[in-house]
Amino acid sequence: MNLHFETKLADEYKNQSQKIRVLTEDWVYNQIYCPNCGRVEINKYKNNKPVSDFYCSHCKEDYELKSKRESIGTKIVDGAYRTMVERLQEKHNPNFFLLTYNLKNFEVMDFLVIPKHFFVPEIIEKRKPLASTARRAGWVGCNIILHSIPQTGKIFFIKDKLIVPKERVLEEWQKTIFLREEKEVKARGWLLDIMKCIDKLGHKDFSLDDMYSFEKELSMKHEENRHIKDKIRQQLQVLRDRGYLDFISRGIYRVL
Repeated sequence: MNLHFETKLADEYKNQSQKIRVLTEDWVYNQIYCPNCGRVEINKYKNNKPVSDFYCSHCKEDYELKSKRESIGTKIVDGAYRTMVERLQEKHNPNFFLLTYNLKNFEVMDFLVIPKHFFVPEIIEKRKPLASTARRAGWVGCNIILHSIPQTGKIFFIKDKLIVPKERVLEEWQKTIFLREEKEVKARGWLLDIMKCIDKLGHKDFSLDDMYSFEKELSMKHEENRHIKDKIRQQLQVLRDRGYLDFISRGIYRVL
């Protein structure tokens, strides 16, 4: 995998954002495979496609590309807030490719995919409306809050300029594909909340008591639920049944 852009492709463009768009899209088209089925090439939509940038002709997965200079950061700037919320409700949202680059060397630093089943309303931040003096006065955009996504929802192809083996990328993708079976966004949100709590523990082996320490945090987020401990046990059972966790002994779990 070549981590450098084909810079000559952007020679005809003066606008920096246009140059980056051309270079990053060309790089993805020529270097990236589909993380769902492993197909060695993905196809590029025409530029007037409203939502997605790439698709896999084999498994029909869609991908939207976002690029950032130097570091991943904590947020991804996205499009209209209302459109994003509607996409989540209608399940039309694509998977997200995120690419970071070094402009000095025109080199890819990181490249990852966030599967669409990790997108729930809680990770979407509403931005302030554009000022009355702006060309699109009143328009409201949104941000994708990266720290609200469990670590397993950030699948790296390249991390700190190091290429991750393809087998590991495909394995990480399949590890959470079961989340798509949760048709209700709220039910999927509960599983994601539990996965984020497990992330916060910072180790693969943990106890039920460790998870109970998040009772207050979860009760504030899910005020309608008066049986948080029961819900925690239920969600751990679901994650175990789906092969995300293993049951080691009474009250002890391990992340697989």
